[in-house]
Amino acid sequence: MTTMTDASVREFKMPDVGEGLTEAEILKWYVQPGDTVTDGQVVCEVETAKAAVELPIPYDGVVRALHFPEGTTVDVGTPIIAIDVTGGSAPAAEEPAAAPAAEEPAAAPAAEEPEGEAPQGRRPVLVGYGVAASSTKRRPRKTATPSAQEPAAAALQAELNGNGAAPAADRPRPLAKPPVRKLAKDLGVDLASVVPTGPDGIITREDVHRAAAPQQAPAPAAVPRAEAPAAPAAAPAAPAAVSYDSGRETRIPVKGVRKATAAAMVGSAFTAPHVTEFVTVDVTRTMKLVEELKQDKEFAGRRVNPLLIIAKALLLAIRRNPDINASWDEAAQEIVVKHYVNLGIAAATPRGLIVPNIKDAHAKTLPELADSLAELVATARDGKTSPAAMQGGTVTITNVGVFGVDTGTPILNPGESAILAVGAIKLQPWVHKGKVKPRQVTTLALSFDHRLVDGELGSKVLADVAAILEQPKRLMTWA
Repeated sequence: MTTMTDASVREFKMPDVGEGLTEAEILKWYVQPGDTVTDGQVVCEVETAKAAVELPIPYDGVVRALHFPEGTTVDVGTPIIAIDVTGGSAPAAEEPAAAPAAEEPAAAPAAEEPEGEAPQGRRPVLVGYGVAASSTKRRPRKTATPSAQEPAAAALQAELNGNGAAPAADRPRPLAKPPVRKLAKDLGVDLASVVPTGPDGIITREDVHRAAAPQQAPAPAAVPRAEAPAAPAAAPAAPAAVSYDSGRETRIPVKGVRKATAAAMVGSAFTAPHVTEFVTVDVTRTMKLVEELKQDKEFAGRRVNPLLIIAKALLLAIRRNPDINASWDEAAQEIVVKHYVNLGIAAATPRGLIVPNIKDAHAKTLPELADSLAELVATARDGKTSPAAMQGGTVTITNVGVFGVDTGTPILNPGESAILAVGAIKLQPWVHKGKVKPRQVTTLALSFDHRLVDGELGSKVLADVAAILEQPKRLMTWA
């Protein structure tokens, strides 16, 4: 990473774009050293655990340096780009960050504007920009090279052999992330005895497991006692054990949205007791209504599909059964009933599953709801969904029918009490007015949190949605 110390240089730090997130990955730089930028211009795109976000720069000037290359995960509060606010050109010797950074993170220059303040005529453009100084202090990290690791391994070997290694107080604190430290504590592993194999000399989970394995497995009787200390010396060769045939396998790092979604789903599945109910319904009349609305002048230019009618049906069912629109407050041991509906729509994107929501969907007319759905889908498809759009949801719809699936047992979005899965709409034989006829049929599945939603309430909501889809004129008579 490049360090800037000139008084005319402003260091732009990685902001907290997700309200509480600690890091973000730089996906793409839109500028290079020497480029002129203006206040509010987007300079890069980053991905957090919630979404991809474009970052605008709050300065006018010339780009002096990019401190990290694309693909690097950077802690919040760390400078990522340097801007010469005097407008001077970038030094000829300055090179863009095109390779993994090997230097220590740069400290904020003394001339940086006070945190929490913006120049006159400007306003903060990002949540969390200008993080408190106490939260941005980082331990200097040095890239671990073979020459640096060998003395460390030798010192560790000497300590294990009792050859007078330096006292523990004189050794630097091992580098490891909080989850890895917790794992080491749970397994009884002293991090000081672990040989790191991660970038920048960071101890990984695999390093801890390797260190714990000799402690947990019984020593073979045929192995002499004196050979036990040899385990740490062999640790650096361990990465070969995870090699794989790239022609037969592809490994995708779990990070960003996918990592956050996985953690949220595991937490939801093992925290809220899920119950799922199903109903199969004739939606022939709903499909006819969709076709009629497409010809309506009020919906000209708007996208009308079955999901629009299903969303409106769910909102009406919630109005008739408001207790379904709630959440469980574990700390206060209270059920929180929401008097508004932020309707989440599950969307599959290249970065993983996200659930943005339509704010105050309960107050929207059918045309307004159509506009909101279209905007939500387009934004998600382009990967531009903001973190704010995915917060505060109260109930969710997931449309698995677009994949030709009949239905499923959806997992609750954390903090919500219900989620409706919509299956594929298919032409099936159906008894209609005493005769078997081909009808448009689908299956709905409603999962709910059984701590605050009992079977009666869940059944009423699902039955109401089904009744509206079967007789969509109820949209008017029940409203």
